[in-house]
Amino acid sequence: MVPLRGIPELEEGDDLGALMVESARTTGLEDGDVLVVAQKAVSKVEGRVVHLSGIEPSQRALELAGETDPRRIEVILREAREVVRTRPPLVIAETPHGFVCASAGVDASNAKGPDTLVLLPLDPDASAAGLRERIGELTNREIGVIVSDSFGRAWRRGTSDVALGVSGIPAIVDLDGQLDSSGYELHATQIAVADELAGAAQLVMGKTDGVPAAIVRGLRLEGDGRGRDLLMPRERDLFR
Repeated sequence: MVPLRGIPELEEGDDLGALMVESARTTGLEDGDVLVVAQKAVSKVEGRVVHLSGIEPSQRALELAGETDPRRIEVILREAREVVRTRPPLVIAETPHGFVCASAGVDASNAKGPDTLVLLPLDPDASAAGLRERIGELTNREIGVIVSDSFGRAWRRGTSDVALGVSGIPAIVDLDGQLDSSGYELHATQIAVADELAGAAQLVMGKTDGVPAAIVRGLRLEGDGRGRDLLMPRERDLFR
């Protein structure tokens, strides 16, 4: 795993692909590499940034805010397709993408200054595909791209990075029907490989180091999945 350093503060309209290629100049990019990019980097260049100065909180936001800024809660409610659970001021929501996460993915960390929030990309799979295409144009390399973000987990404490958008690699490796080392046939065994790569890359990207991307090298993954492949179907969701 190779962190990509030296990437400047990103602005709407920046050529993220070109900046990634420039940052990777020392190590280069190889066929089969997987580029993991923090969601906030993608959101910033796509203009998914909100300034609280223009937000008027609703009555619902005022009720949920507690001692926190109700304008932030209002942004969360606007980004939510469904509010799943609340413990003011905590809001667990389903986004229009189908992600169930804290604050509908709205975050103030690594934003540009106070009273600024970063939202999730409108279509993380499209973002990953566009970034992969741009890097391919610049390098003539076949790589995979993951757009990642930190999520909590229903059964575990702490956060781990997961894949929101995927292009050029499988999101899930299905082992159904294969035999384990004892000859047992596997059933219902699917490996969330894109999530595993996102979590691994976060170890070198960090949360406070200003490193928005990393190259994962040495894997050979066949297929071209999407981040939406990782969503739990509603009928199998035991938490709702």
